[in-house]
Amino acid sequence: MNHPLKMLVISGIIALGTVFQFEASAQAYPNKPIKIVVGFSPGGGPDITARVLGQKFSEKWNQSVVIENKVGAGANIASQFVANSKPDGYTLLSVSNAFSISPAIYPKLPFDAMKDFDGITLTATGPALLIISPKLKVTSVAELIAMAKKNPGQMTYSSAGIGSGSHFAAEILRAKAGLELLHIPTKGIPEGLTEVMSGRVDFFISPYASAIAMVKDGRAKAIAITSLKRSKEMADLPTVAETVPGYQWQFWYGLLAPAGTPKEILQQIALEVKRINELPELKERYASIGIEPASDTPAQFDIFVQNEIKDFSAIAKAAKIIAE
Repeated sequence: MNHPLKMLVISGIIALGTVFQFEASAQAYPNKPIKIVVGFSPGGGPDITARVLGQKFSEKWNQSVVIENKVGAGANIASQFVANSKPDGYTLLSVSNAFSISPAIYPKLPFDAMKDFDGITLTATGPALLIISPKLKVTSVAELIAMAKKNPGQMTYSSAGIGSGSHFAAEILRAKAGLELLHIPTKGIPEGLTEVMSGRVDFFISPYASAIAMVKDGRAKAIAITSLKRSKEMADLPTVAETVPGYQWQFWYGLLAPAGTPKEILQQIALEVKRINELPELKERYASIGIEPASDTPAQFDIFVQNEIKDFSAIAKAAKIIAE
């Protein structure tokens, strides 16, 4: 065999070996425990969806799935941890809108939101509820806005942290309604809810899933929903858009992996999420907390996240929102 031909054959064998390695890695996956990292406290959307999926992953793959809450810095601590993890499919990140907001408001991050992660899939979407303090003597969005305008800079709202979805949801309302508000960030959604339910802040825009049980049993008072249309489950609850035309906020949740994770593994996880999302019991469970299962491909989720980053960057620039 002449030398060039021999090298060509060797190169082909190496290439085939690489393909077989990738296929083997996907076929063998998972063969040890999986960790899903969440950047917020237990009880929020990213945590709820991670725990639901984690349980189903464990049942399907016969491997334990650990949910680890790394709270702080608008979920950036969790994101940095996963960005620096081995790209083997065993450390995943459960994200929400906050992931796409961070690059828009933080001048410098310890990771690149577009380059340091590989998309896996959307997992769910859902609206939010405008929760008000029991001490606030208002019954509608119109009355809330009127009170805020009468006392500029004095009305307060809590959030799950600077750069969280609940922060931006309130910020967009502030901008559209022309209000001056005081932001009181907390460590997570449960803490944000606690602040408003205790009367220490005036309102909180909470993920539907996190607050609906409290609203139903009277512990929290909701005056509006952030979807464009009213909820079938709470048809009497008006939308914010009925008072503030064009206002809409939707929380979304998804899974990311460290950049460089084998595509076969990303696809395997995405397909499993899709299978889980089609289970009747999951649809019923999600419906009970006001969210809907959502699935797409790793490539589609990459594009979705990138577009969200661009959109939030434009909003942050226009409103001059910069994280401290």
